[in-house]
Amino acid sequence: MEATRRAVLETSGGNADILMKGMVNSADFLRAVLDPEGGLRTDRILSHLAVFEIPGYYRLIYVTDGGLNVSPDLQQKKAILENSLQFLHAMGFDNPRVAVLTANEKVNPKIVSTVDAQELKWMAKRGELPRALVDGPMALDVAINIESAQHKGLTSPVAGSAYLLLVPNIEAGNLLGKAIVYFASGKMAGLVLGAAKPIILTSRNEPSYGKMASIAMAAYAVVANKSSLNNGQ
Repeated sequence: MEATRRAVLETSGGNADILMKGMVNSADFLRAVLDPEGGLRTDRILSHLAVFEIPGYYRLIYVTDGGLNVSPDLQQKKAILENSLQFLHAMGFDNPRVAVLTANEKVNPKIVSTVDAQELKWMAKRGELPRALVDGPMALDVAINIESAQHKGLTSPVAGSAYLLLVPNIEAGNLLGKAIVYFASGKMAGLVLGAAKPIILTSRNEPSYGKMASIAMAAYAVVANKSSLNNGQ
């Protein structure tokens, strides 16, 4: 805990640009991050954004939030989406396509995630979210495969071409991410957003490639943030 607290203070104090979890327990690490005296906490929600490189798939896929928020409500999902969209804008995505994932494309009052998905879609249309094309509720197959959307008779600017997948809860995100890595031999990088500095929260058994890719992702966030400050944004 002392090493973790020291690392947080070094980062918030300007002696480091990125905080990375080492061989420590995730709960202890996050406790230090969230400690108001550590200086990294902001008024934004902390959320995890992962990016996957999947063999056989033609581009990278971003997924949030499969690492931090257990069962977010509508306002928390909105805040998680805001974190990810701000990062994607910094990455050069002018109008990211976002699929709000659920089990199907029908709004069902008994399935809260479908109701939330429809509301997030309306929020985007009303300009209440950072610039993006948001659609939902949407099943995974429709979000990433245009043939599936066509077969179901669905028309959407997001269907088959979503760059960001917003999962309904941590279980869905965790299962999706591990299925990509272990079944499809995918590679993953991840970043915690919403703190004063980028945070890397990797598993202790994360392969070296994943840690290196996460550091690169965080470094890009640092550069993009400094650039926006220099431009007065």
